[in-house]
Amino acid sequence: MFFKTDELETNSKMKYITDIYRGISEFKKGSQPKTNIVKDEEGDIIADSHSILARQRNHFSQLFNGDFRQTEMHTAEPLMPEPSAFEFEMALEKLKSH
Repeated sequence: MFFKTDELETNSKMKYITDIYRGISEFKKGSQPKTNIVKDEEGDIIADSHSILARQRNHFSQLFNGDFRQTEMHTAEPLMPEPSAFEFEMALEKLKSH
């Protein structure tokens, strides 16, 4: 069985500082239950996943006036062409090993 302390030790040996601090923080907090709670239009709390999805769908349809069509994208800079296979391979070689 792989315990959290083993993971912290591995990250320490590999010098993954960010993962070490994240692991210590999670270890100190312990297990915390996650709940999905949303308020409906009247301010009542809903926790049922189907009701939450319906509420979000209704909220965003009102927000966008029910208009979800694809809009044209305007940018200040011209769009760049996709990189070639050679450019992609060169970029991969420049990445750090970890």
